[in-house]
Amino acid sequence: MTKKFSFFSRDIICVMLATFFYQFSIQAVNPLMNGHARNLGINSAFAGIIVGVMSLTSMVLRPFAGNLTDRISKYRLALIGGSLCAVSDFGYLFAANVSWLLTFRIVNGVGFVLCTICLATWMAFLVPREHLGAAMGYYGLLNALAMAIAPALAISLYQLLGYQFILNLAAVSAVAMVVAIQFIDNRAKPIVDAKDHHFKIIQRDALPVAIIFSLLSIPYFVTQADIVMYVQERHLNVTVSLFFLCYSLALIVIRMLLKNYFDTISFGVWFSICIMATIGYIILLTIMQNNFEMIVAAGLMAVGFGVMVSVSQSTSLLLAPIEEQGLANATYYLGSDVGMSLGPIIGGILPTVFPLKFFYPVMLVIVPLTAIPYLCNRGKLNSAVQYN
Repeated sequence: MTKKFSFFSRDIICVMLATFFYQFSIQAVNPLMNGHARNLGINSAFAGIIVGVMSLTSMVLRPFAGNLTDRISKYRLALIGGSLCAVSDFGYLFAANVSWLLTFRIVNGVGFVLCTICLATWMAFLVPREHLGAAMGYYGLLNALAMAIAPALAISLYQLLGYQFILNLAAVSAVAMVVAIQFIDNRAKPIVDAKDHHFKIIQRDALPVAIIFSLLSIPYFVTQADIVMYVQERHLNVTVSLFFLCYSLALIVIRMLLKNYFDTISFGVWFSICIMATIGYIILLTIMQNNFEMIVAAGLMAVGFGVMVSVSQSTSLLLAPIEEQGLANATYYLGSDVGMSLGPIIGGILPTVFPLKFFYPVMLVIVPLTAIPYLCNRGKLNSAVQYN
């Protein structure tokens, strides 16, 4: 009789804890970095560059991190990544000018890219292929928890205790990530000798998923960057601070309920559900006048974007050969980086071209574009769950 697989082994729990701690260290700092830079006398324009340079560093280094993840042990790479996150967080405390702050922000970007790709690939390494979808659901759940708790806690504590306390808290969290991985027995050493690897920019089989995900992520990152402005400029009677809290809570519930279905339902079914949910939340954000409509929109965003996060990541890994799992993760995250970069840019341009009431309806144009890469690769994408 086959022994039932458990997601609650010590190795898997420690990877998930490490995921929470590194993500907490990133998300606690990000909302306050602009203000911290301004407090050092840095002008608004350059403060924006300092905030964004971490993501830019991450995007540039994705292919290198993906190749490294397939060449050396996940433990070693996670140790380096977590240590760099801790060094940068402590460095922010002592950065007295723009040069040092920019330097530590770049260091943070290097640590971030190594942790994101390495820990997700390590999680995939520890589970059988037939449970990969559920594994990415659990991995995404810990990410969602950190992304919900860290900004809210950091903003609240900053108002009481100041920037230095938050930076120390972020540094301690990064150190906790390094400590957590010490208790993992399976160090996830590479399956194929490094000499057999050739450097690749992308994992070809994962590319269609990355393109679809990047398009679906644009409305999400537009909303993340501009919903406060949108509500203020339209004088809407809603409590906008509730939006992402409700999104995170809905996402946690959805991932817990659906975790066992990510390994059995084909990509096309999820894609159709997420497209309909995306259309729904865009329409609701267009017409919303009260908190109820905003909360329903947040729930639909949790389906339209949040579910696609787990589905896209697991599909990328299932389509890629076992020796290119790190590169597949890098390709998937590159799609996220593109959406993260384009979203705020598009959100900044739209109000200068269209009246604000068309801010969200214009983004409906993106939805049919996602059908192009899907229809061109439908057979491959839908067969991914058969590979496990």
